[in-house]
Amino acid sequence: MIRMLCLSGALALMAAPALAQTVVIVRHAEKADASSDPDLSEAGRARAEALAGVVAGLGVDHVLISPLKRTEQTAAPATEAAGLTPEAVSLEGGGDAHVAAVAARARQAGPGETVLIAGHSNTVPAIARALGGQGIADMEDCEYDRLIVLRLAEDAADTLVARYGEPTECPRD
Repeated sequence: MIRMLCLSGALALMAAPALAQTVVIVRHAEKADASSDPDLSEAGRARAEALAGVVAGLGVDHVLISPLKRTEQTAAPATEAAGLTPEAVSLEGGGDAHVAAVAARARQAGPGETVLIAGHSNTVPAIARALGGQGIADMEDCEYDRLIVLRLAEDAADTLVARYGEPTECPRD
């Protein structure tokens, strides 16, 4: 609970300037199996609810997802709470094309608007970097709790990397 309160406070500070866009980027939550388009697991559904709690005070205006169920299900509680319909951005053309399309769509948001993006371990860091995020490391396949917040102003992007929900731990060699 303390982890969520601290994160909510940091997000509120990041979102404060009226002329900046706020972009929140997460990887889809834990999946039920290794099939090509799985549903979320029970832990994934809990993480999706935690995400909704974290972004509740931000006034999410747009939700961008990939066309896969796990990104839609991850964003669903936040999307429903905001009364929005998520926009699926095509995976056509491969990862680089998807990253470019998501970043371009996020930049279309107006000043003071908040965009929530649910992506994948191979796209989340790339999307953040495409939007000007600094110091964004690649993600391991076992990492589900990273949350990246960018505040986009005219010529700069303030970056906050945080964790939300239950911690995930990747095995160490």
